[in-house]
Amino acid sequence: MKQTIQVAEAGYRFKLADALTKVLADREPADASLFAEWQALRGETISFQIAYTCGLVRSRFEGRFARFCFAKVRVESPIAGYLRVRDVKNVPCQYPAHPEADDNYLTKTPGLYPDRLSDLWEDCVMMLPGQWKSLWIDADIPADAIPGTYPVRVVFEDKDKGTPIASVETEVEILSPVLPAQTFPRTEWFYADCLADYYGVGVFSEEHWRILEAYIQTAVKRGITMILTPQFTPPLDTAVGRERTVVQLVGVSKEGEDYSFDFSKLERWILMCKRCGVQYFELSHLFSQWGAVAAPQVVGTVDGEEQTLFGWHTPASTGEYPRFLSQYLPKLTQKLEELGVADRCYFHISDEPNLKQLESYRAAYEVVAPYLRDFKLMDALSDYEFYKHGLVQHPVCATNHIEPFLDHQVPGLWSYYCTAQGVDVSNRFIAMPAARTRVYGTQLFYHQIAGALHWGYNFYNGVDSLFRIDPLCDTDSGGAYPSGDPFLVYPKADGTPEESIRLMLLDQAMSDLRALEYLASLIGRDKVCAMIDEVMGKPFTFREYPRAPKDRDALLALRLRVNDAIVKAKA
Repeated sequence: MKQTIQVAEAGYRFKLADALTKVLADREPADASLFAEWQALRGETISFQIAYTCGLVRSRFEGRFARFCFAKVRVESPIAGYLRVRDVKNVPCQYPAHPEADDNYLTKTPGLYPDRLSDLWEDCVMMLPGQWKSLWIDADIPADAIPGTYPVRVVFEDKDKGTPIASVETEVEILSPVLPAQTFPRTEWFYADCLADYYGVGVFSEEHWRILEAYIQTAVKRGITMILTPQFTPPLDTAVGRERTVVQLVGVSKEGEDYSFDFSKLERWILMCKRCGVQYFELSHLFSQWGAVAAPQVVGTVDGEEQTLFGWHTPASTGEYPRFLSQYLPKLTQKLEELGVADRCYFHISDEPNLKQLESYRAAYEVVAPYLRDFKLMDALSDYEFYKHGLVQHPVCATNHIEPFLDHQVPGLWSYYCTAQGVDVSNRFIAMPAARTRVYGTQLFYHQIAGALHWGYNFYNGVDSLFRIDPLCDTDSGGAYPSGDPFLVYPKADGTPEESIRLMLLDQAMSDLRALEYLASLIGRDKVCAMIDEVMGKPFTFREYPRAPKDRDALLALRLRVNDAIVKAKA
C-alpha cells in the first residue's frame, strides 16, 4: 500500500492508522499494521484513520502561541464521492470495566476515550497541543463501483491563515467481486421509548415516527437486520413494580369479556421497517423478564376509559392475562400473515430465565404455545439443562456459557453478550481493544451460529430504567454497566443518530462474516475453517482467540487472505 505523509509546518505530527487502532489522547498510536491494506469488495464499507497532534503553534496574533489550531480538511480522490470523513470524539467513561475484568483492555481507569464519530464542523478539526486525536475515514463502496486502485489524498490547512499544514496520501483498492447482502439475523434491542423520552416528543407523534425511522435506517445500514418491535411496552430492564414510558403499537379495547385490537400502528411500524430494509421482526416479550412471573405492561380502554390492564400486578399464567392472550395472539398472527412477514417474525417468552424459574417459564410457554406453533420462539438463556426441557426452539446463549450448547450441536443456536461478559470473550465495551469487538464476526462463522443478539442499540436509561440519562455525558447508565454496553449510537439534536467506533467495528464484523460465508460457498466451508485455523491459531473459540498485540494483525491478515481467495475463486 502506497502511503506518504508530508508535513509543511513544524510542530505537527500525523500517522496513518487502521480501524483496529483506538487513538488515545495521552499516547502515540501504534503504526498501522503491516496487513493494513485499504481493500474492499464491492458492496462493503471499510474504514481507516489519520491520527494527528501538534505542539505549541503560532497563532494569528503576532507573538502569541495558540492553545489550539483549527485545521481545515479536504479530500482529493477519484472516489471522493464514496468517502466520508468524521472526527473521532472522546467520551466520558466513568465505569470502563467491572472489577472482575481480564487483562485484555486498553484501560480500566475512568477517563475520556475515543468513540463518537461526528461530522466535521465547517470541514475542520481542532488540533490540541500534546493530545493525539484522529479522523475516521469510511470508504462506502457501492456494488456497481469500477474495480481498481485509487489514490486518496487528505490535505490539512490552517483555517485562519490558509497555509498548508500537511497532506496524507494513501490508496484504496476496490476488488471486482461483489459482497453478498447480509441475511444473518442480528438484533441490537431498539427502544422506541428512549427516543421519545430523550427528544421530548409524544409517543408515536409524527416527529417520533421521523426519529424512529432515522435510527432504524442507521441500524440497517450497519448490519442490524432485526428490530425489536414493541407490540406492548417491552418488559425489559424495568425494576419490579416500576413502569417505562408506554410504547405500545397495538391498541386494546375491552367491552365486557371481549377484547378488540387496533393494529394500525403495528402495520405502520412494519411498513416503515420494511422500507428501511429490515428483514426480521422480533416481537417484544409476552411475559416479564427473569422468569415470566408477571404480565408485561398493557394499557387499553375499558368502556371508553384508558387504564393499565396488565402489569407487574398481574400473574403471568393464571387468571385474566392468559384469557387475554387467547383472544390476542390469533388476531396478531393473522395480521402478521396479512402483512407478509409471518415467516420472518420471532417471539419471546421471557428474557434470561434460569433453572430456578423453570416452572414459571414452562407455565408461560404452555399458555402461548398453542397459538405460536408456526412461529419461531427465542430467548436468552445460559444453562443447557434449561434448554433440554424443549421450551425454546432458538436458544440465545451467552458467549461465556456457550460450550455445552456447541458440544451438543444445538440446531439454530444464537449467541449474545452483555454486561456480564467482560472476561475472556468478545464484547463491545469502549475500553476494550477494537479487535476484541470485531473478532465476533469470525467466531460466529466458525461456530455456525444462527443469529446474534445484544440488549442495547439505544438504551438511554439508568439501571432498571429507574432514571433517564444523557448519553452524551453518561456511557454507562450511571455506573451500572461498563461504558459502551447500553448503546451504540449517540443522539443528535436534529433527531438523527451519531454513530460510534463500536458500531463501525460491528459492521466490519458482519462484513467479515459475509465474506467468510461467500468464500465458503465458492470453495467449501472446511477449507475456509482451515484458513481461519492457520491464521488465528487453534483452538479458536469464543474464549480463545488472538490477544493484543497479535489480535490486530491476525484479523487483518485473515481478511486479506479471504479477499484474495474470493478473487481467485471467482476468476
